[in-house]
Amino acid sequence: MRVLVCPDKFAGTISAVDAAEAFAEGWRKAAPGDELIVRPLSDGGPGFAGVLAAALPHARVLTVPTTGPLGRPAEGHVVLDGTTAYVESAEACGLHLLAEAERDPKHTSTFGLGPLLLAAVEAGATTLVVGLGGSATNDGGAGLLAALGAAPLSSAGYALPYGGAALIDCVSLGGVPRLRGADLVAATDVDSPLLGLHGASAVYGPQKGATREDVFLLDAALTRFADVLQALPAAPAGLPDLPGAGAAGGLGAALLALGARVESGIGLVRRLTRLDAELEEVSLVVTGEGAFDEQSLRGKVVAGVANAARDLGVPCVVVAGRVDAGRREAASIGVTEAHALVEHFGSVADALARPADGLRELGERLARQWSR
Repeated sequence: MRVLVCPDKFAGTISAVDAAEAFAEGWRKAAPGDELIVRPLSDGGPGFAGVLAAALPHARVLTVPTTGPLGRPAEGHVVLDGTTAYVESAEACGLHLLAEAERDPKHTSTFGLGPLLLAAVEAGATTLVVGLGGSATNDGGAGLLAALGAAPLSSAGYALPYGGAALIDCVSLGGVPRLRGADLVAATDVDSPLLGLHGASAVYGPQKGATREDVFLLDAALTRFADVLQALPAAPAGLPDLPGAGAAGGLGAALLALGARVESGIGLVRRLTRLDAELEEVSLVVTGEGAFDEQSLRGKVVAGVANAARDLGVPCVVVAGRVDAGRREAASIGVTEAHALVEHFGSVADALARPADGLRELGERLARQWSR
């Protein structure tokens, strides 16, 4: 039997690469004669750089010192494949870089993404693909613009502090963002606009530490900043309302204002990992993520894999930390069955503490069920 194992990361517990290997190890224990194709995936969020580094045989990986969402030293990577560079924004502004008590999108910044993009350009890249997702920020990409030489300014001409809250006083940029004419691609499956009830602040702010009052403040600040972004020469008309503008706390809006085009993160990864070609040759596909829920049904890794498998008539099994999506909803995107680590262990604490063990055990159990 040929089985394709292609999970996303289990956020906060295990990477996509390690999750795939753990599940495959368990399957091989029960069904050593089966052929397993291991293809860890990402939709642009945490793990994006590592997944592409593993998938692109001729890519070079550059390690770049940068800063995290609160300015502490951090390390990012540029995956350089010819003249195309792939950069994961979460390596510089990801929520996983902060302790829970530090989460406050009024003050976190996307500044650290700037050094990664500049390093990519210095290395010869003419196309920069930026994976968006998993951010701790809500600054509309203001920090990134500051790192590129265009700091947000107040009416008095002073550079504003980092973070989303300060943008309530932004009236202009103190320079022109410079990336030597490189083409930009924003890789995301978040279709949220920048502002309003479905925007960056309202939908994603609370999970980044924003209170109800913070959400109103941040949305007002991004409303002010949107006018500044709209004035950039490459900004498309109606920028705040465009799908993807709200990705990564509005970082998508800044990239769009710099002339970026939006591309599906999972679609891009599917293409670069040759996932669809692999699907045509297997009897079963296993995918997964930390939480299989309503958001999973809207274009994330699991939905992308399940939809492709359904179109080819290949059964799709989901393994997740927890499963909140109903069977009918899961079936609507092509999921055959779903299994949760929480149910496997009978404990949320064990599921969070021992994801690799759980995935190995589920791999062994499912191999006995499916292998023939």
